[in-house]
Amino acid sequence: MRKNAWILVLFIIIGLVAGALVSRWLVGIPVLSFLTETAQLVWSPAADLVVFSFDFTLRLDISLISIIGVIIAVWLYRKL
Repeated sequence: MRKNAWILVLFIIIGLVAGALVSRWLVGIPVLSFLTETAQLVWSPAADLVVFSFDFTLRLDISLISIIGVIIAVWLYRKL
């Protein structure tokens, strides 16, 4: 199987989503609170060009479990 960048991006997105789901499931366990705390990264570009204007907001809530999910996804990609 030939590897390409789009498959790697897909694996990374799946790893982030899987990590976020696991983080949501474990949020009620106080012992694991250091794994489920999220840090928000927000990027919000906007432009007003008289005839055309746009607002775009990209927000990422990243937890330690999400990062572990990405690491596992990249490891699985390399094993293909």
